[in-house]
Amino acid sequence: MSTQLSVNTSNTSICSEYQRLVEESQSALEIWNEHRAESCQFRFIGRDAGDELLRLQAKYARAYTVLQNHAHKCSLCQLVSRIEGHDSENRSDTVSVYEMCT
Repeated sequence: MSTQLSVNTSNTSICSEYQRLVEESQSALEIWNEHRAESCQFRFIGRDAGDELLRLQAKYARAYTVLQNHAHKCSLCQLVSRIEGHDSENRSDTVSVYEMCT
């Protein structure tokens, strides 16, 4: 099973909070995947191994959710997304700089 982290990396060059959250989410995903691979490779069976995998999965899920929530709430991230056409192509309700600052 392969898990992909899908994020708008263009926001990272503009919003430092977004960059921090991307790095945190990617790190949590990598750690979870490493432990999962080790468990499969060495056939760790037991409650402790399972509990640890669930804890790491939950940590990744929380980090990814915080990242997504930030992207939806941050005016700067929304502006970048709209400028680059990620919300939808040719929308008439684009945000002006004035709206972002008010």
